[in-house]
Amino acid sequence: MERENVIIIKSIDFAVSIIAFCELLESKKQYVIARQLLRSGTSIGANLHEAQNAESRADFIHKIKVAAKEVEETKYWLLLCEKASSYPFGESLKIKINEIGSIIYKILSTSKTNVLR
Repeated sequence: MERENVIIIKSIDFAVSIIAFCELLESKKQYVIARQLLRSGTSIGANLHEAQNAESRADFIHKIKVAAKEVEETKYWLLLCEKASSYPFGESLKIKINEIGSIIYKILSTSKTNVLR
């Protein structure tokens, strides 16, 4: 039996939450941030999915690094929503992206350590 891949599940859950939040932003005519957040927030999972079929360990690490960059960009857009009084903000999204980031950085750390062995 195949083990459940926690980061894939969390990234899908997060992407679905981001889609809903971006729809809320768009309903408030906050189109620019909505588009940026939708792109970066859903890209995390796409890159993690790609990493599952990486051609090599180096390719895997590269795809995970791209996902990590998208995590940081997503955090930025969420931070703007949090700081701007005219924007809605979802605390649960901040919690979820921090959890995803922690897991991704742990994967990167472990993968790089395994390469050096």
